[in-house]
Amino acid sequence: MHRYFTDQRHEALRRRVRDFAESEVRPRIAGMEAARTVCRELPRLIARQGWIGATIPRAYGGMGAGHLAKTLVIEELSRVSGAMGAMVQASQLGAAKIIHFGSEEQKKTWLPAIAAGECLPTIAVTEPQSGGHVLGMTGTAVRDGDDYVLNGRKIYVGNSHIGDLHGVVLRTGEGPSGLSAFLVEADRPGVRAGAQRQAMGLHGFGFGELFFDDCRVPAAGLLGREGDGLAVAYSSSVLYGRPNLTAVSLGIHQAVLDETSRFCTERERYGSPLADLGTIKIKLGRIQSRLLLARLAAYHAVHLLDQGLPCDAELMNAKLVNVETALESARDAMDIHAACGLFTDRPVERYLRDAHHIFAPAGTSDIQLLRLGELALGTAKGEWSSRLSDVLRREAAEDTDEGAAAPVARLRDRTALQPAG
Repeated sequence: MHRYFTDQRHEALRRRVRDFAESEVRPRIAGMEAARTVCRELPRLIARQGWIGATIPRAYGGMGAGHLAKTLVIEELSRVSGAMGAMVQASQLGAAKIIHFGSEEQKKTWLPAIAAGECLPTIAVTEPQSGGHVLGMTGTAVRDGDDYVLNGRKIYVGNSHIGDLHGVVLRTGEGPSGLSAFLVEADRPGVRAGAQRQAMGLHGFGFGELFFDDCRVPAAGLLGREGDGLAVAYSSSVLYGRPNLTAVSLGIHQAVLDETSRFCTERERYGSPLADLGTIKIKLGRIQSRLLLARLAAYHAVHLLDQGLPCDAELMNAKLVNVETALESARDAMDIHAACGLFTDRPVERYLRDAHHIFAPAGTSDIQLLRLGELALGTAKGEWSSRLSDVLRREAAEDTDEGAAAPVARLRDRTALQPAG
């Protein structure tokens, strides 16, 4: 499978990330688990490796390596630490909105800093009362002269407490065309992060609350045009959120197999390793089979995305398959470990806790099934990947002819698209 989807450059990148994860991330896991709070030092170290810029064009200092490369980075970090894989995927999600909707000035200002690891971006969409129903948000951005005045509360913001630049979607009018997106520096007056709350898993990663209280943002901070907020939110979720979270699940799944296989060869029962028992081999076989299927779904989806081909269904299915199978395999691993898996000196219980965190973001499994059902019935309202593929096919010509407005124009067809959940 690797040889089919990846080339030598991909595998070289995988080895670099894996070596880094083993040498720099693994020694810090015990501390992150004990502290159960946001880790601040390690994310900066990871960001300085340049991996958050995987999909940022080289013209802006990024790797320009595509979505498959991005998947490998997240997968290998998540194989060691789901928390740090989640940190990187959230930052890459935050970069997406600028890549696809930013003005040329915004791109030149922020993308090189993100690619160099000097700026950690976020995206803030969800509100307490509306949840995944983006159109139900009530936070506002009101034009006042050359500024917008922002008021609202956002929750489940990845990298909320360490982010430098927030991409915030708020209401500027009524209905689907009444949402707009803004770039807001974390240290701007009127922006504050809520108190950190302890979570079940992903210790070291923060996904908390942001408050905007009469926060003034220059009109130049508007992403795209007024009314593009829905397109910013949904395109980021579908084209980056789903494959990114797929990659986190994939890395955790690989860790489950690695650790459980090792446990079964080292642990003895009846005078021989657990691995000699037929029932254990069957459970390991199921984990291996699920992992093969999950990786195939993940790599195939992002391969299509890199090729500029429509792949909304594949992205939905990849997230669905990877989340569900990772959870199933983690539960099987806990069964194999039995009482040994209940203690924190072994990582298998951490894998199960971390895997649960990937279920809800970018749509629960029910949401993925709902959208897949609509595609099967022919009632889906359009595909975000089709719009992105149009951008990718014409991107080279835009530098001289149309400038940065062209990608925005092609992606902003809001009314034709079904909310992605």
